[in-house]
Amino acid sequence: MDRIPPPAWRKSSRSAQQDNCVEAADLPGGGCAIRDSKDPNGPVLRFTSSEWKTFIGGVKNGAFDDLSR
Repeated sequence: MDRIPPPAWRKSSRSAQQDNCVEAADLPGGGCAIRDSKDPNGPVLRFTSSEWKTFIGGVKNGAFDDLSR
């Protein structure tokens, strides 16, 4: 049986060494996972490649700018 390696989590370069950040990881077979860096054993949000691309497109287009006030 093949073993799936654990995700390679990474933080945004904008977070510096702060602990209040999210981490992202590529998933085997495509998609992306997101977790709270302060709680690495906590819940993980999983997105398909299509969902993630749609979200990132919205971020780049300013769809969520009103949420960061």
